[in-house]
Amino acid sequence: MAVSELLRVEQDGSLSFGNHELSEKAKLEDFKYGGDLMKVKTYKPMTKLEKNGMLVYESVPGTSVYHFAESDQGVNFKAEGSEDAQITVGLEEEVDYEVIVGGVSAGKMKTGMGGKLSFNVELGNAPVEVSIKRG
Repeated sequence: MAVSELLRVEQDGSLSFGNHELSEKAKLEDFKYGGDLMKVKTYKPMTKLEKNGMLVYESVPGTSVYHFAESDQGVNFKAEGSEDAQITVGLEEEVDYEVIVGGVSAGKMKTGMGGKLSFNVELGNAPVEVSIKRG
């Protein structure tokens, strides 16, 4: 159940993007969302979302992401893929976050100077809920 249009805004204002089923790389640039320009690149080996040229989300291999929502407290989304993935999310620099995957805490992690946070997610037949909370 990949995102066929590569990037869309859901009724709740969140974003869904990526298509982990594509064998050829596809991209969508200059997608306007909340005053920002979004860019998505996606296919089986990788999915990447950028906002104004800065990393928001990246997975290796590619994933389909549903209801991606950012707030002052962190990020929430559901990820789906055909195999386990390493996900990197762009957050605030040098802040502690708790990563919760499928309702289970994966522990606290601190972002570095670039604000990136990387973790692994076991993916299977259904989308897995991921919550990254500040503090």
